[in-house]
Amino acid sequence: MLRELLIALYIGCAGFCCAGVIGSLYQLLTNKPPKFQFDVESLFGSLMAMALMLLAGPFIIMRNAIRGRRIEGRPIGWLVASSTIAGMWSIISGLFVVQVAISVSSTF
Repeated sequence: MLRELLIALYIGCAGFCCAGVIGSLYQLLTNKPPKFQFDVESLFGSLMAMALMLLAGPFIIMRNAIRGRRIEGRPIGWLVASSTIAGMWSIISGLFVVQVAISVSSTF
C-alpha cells in the first residue's frame, strides 16, 4: 500500500510540475497569467485554450487560492479545499503526462 501511495505522490508531483511549466510558459509568451476564461474566435484557438486549461489547471487553482488567502484574506479552509482539488487534478494530469512519457520512451 505504501508503494501505491508513493507512486500516486510521484505522479501528482509530475502533474503539478507540468502544470507549472505550461502555466509559466503561457505567461512568458503572452505577458498575462493563465486563467479559466478564454475568448478566441477560431476553432484551433478554442482547442488550444482548452488544452491549456486542462494541463495548467492545478497551477491556476493554486495561484488563485494563494492570492485569495494573502490579498483577500479568505479563510484557511478555502486554501485547503483548493489544494485538495489541485492535488487530485495533478494526479489525473500527471497520469496522462507519465503515460505519454512512457509511450514516447518505448518507441526509441
